[in-house]
Amino acid sequence: MGKNLKGKECGKGICQRKDGLYSARFLDRFGNRKVRYFGSVVEAKNWLEDARYEDKHADTVMISDTEMTVEDWFNFWIGNIVSDLAPNTIRNYRERYEHNIRPVIGKLKITDVKPMHCKLVFNRMNETYAGGTIRQTYITMGTMFRAAVDNDILTRHPMDGVKYTKPMKAADDIKYFTVDEQKAFLETAKNSHNYHQFALILETGLRVGEVIGLTWDCIDWEKRTLTVNKTLEFRHKQKEWRAGPPKTPHSYRTIPLTDRAVVLLREVEAMKETRKESPVLDTVLEYLDRRSGKVLQLKLRDLVFINYRTGKPIKNSSYDTHLYKLCDKAGVKRVCVHALRHTYATRAIESGMQPKILQKLLGHASIKTTMDRYVHVTDESMEDAVRCFEKRQKENMELSDRSGTEIGTELVQ
Repeated sequence: MGKNLKGKECGKGICQRKDGLYSARFLDRFGNRKVRYFGSVVEAKNWLEDARYEDKHADTVMISDTEMTVEDWFNFWIGNIVSDLAPNTIRNYRERYEHNIRPVIGKLKITDVKPMHCKLVFNRMNETYAGGTIRQTYITMGTMFRAAVDNDILTRHPMDGVKYTKPMKAADDIKYFTVDEQKAFLETAKNSHNYHQFALILETGLRVGEVIGLTWDCIDWEKRTLTVNKTLEFRHKQKEWRAGPPKTPHSYRTIPLTDRAVVLLREVEAMKETRKESPVLDTVLEYLDRRSGKVLQLKLRDLVFINYRTGKPIKNSSYDTHLYKLCDKAGVKRVCVHALRHTYATRAIESGMQPKILQKLLGHASIKTTMDRYVHVTDESMEDAVRCFEKRQKENMELSDRSGTEIGTELVQ
């Protein structure tokens, strides 16, 4: 049993170092020692529990291909093949498997799974689940079985020819502010405690986890840039803060700042010395950098934005709750924080920004995602575009008429 610096028992395999970090260690099935360091004993215990579980189940998967169940393969796949993906992605995979895939095919031998079994998973979801959740299940199951094919566990993908029929939310259903709504919202939010965060998203298109995890070292005042290299979120189930890499490798990016974004960040910097700070900010979180493979640290005291009332980092859900109130006060439709990112993308396209550049600024891997999910053509922008087209057509026709007249005159002469 390890102990903390005050002599209190931390649990088997966990102890606190002199620098305050908690060390968690165990021997895997091959006799290799696995060690990680965390800012809290809770993080250390959660990691240790997950690591031991994955190590144990990875061993059972290797029994033999003929005896392997879907459950066996999922545990090996999630713990060894896709374990380096973003925490949110891993969480989504687990949730879809536990809630939707496992109850239908979890006990089947993986070699016995047929397209009809996969289709049954979607059929059972049709009445009670949204199209987006069914799509997530489709991706989870498809990716999991693709890995089985790639590793010669299966000779054929059992989802070949399997489709789901429930439609996704259409792009037209995705909420964003019109120009007038955006103006009314910002005017109302100007004196609120989260104004700088909301306004910054509208100037940069950052994801909320990127805003929460933003630290001062990521801002280059001289070059007027902001670098996205980590995220932070509060995990309500575990009741802890968790740092992580950006959503995808393409989400690592450095964004040129607008004049307005610089002003917003300077205003926050000016309040830094007088802000309320909780002892929680002494916490140091570790996360795996997907580019270098190194374990990096996030010091909560370096965060740009913290809760004005508690002095702690701001929870994701708090932003949505506050945003709803501001929308009601401004007399505009309710939107979530992510809709501010949608709004940024819409304003960018309306201003004439090239979609490929917007893709880089938003940190998307695919230009299709940028165009299909984040860019919305408003009635006003369509009207302006048609008027510009009409003007250019008239100019071309007039130029053509003048050229024809000049050529005719030359022939006469």
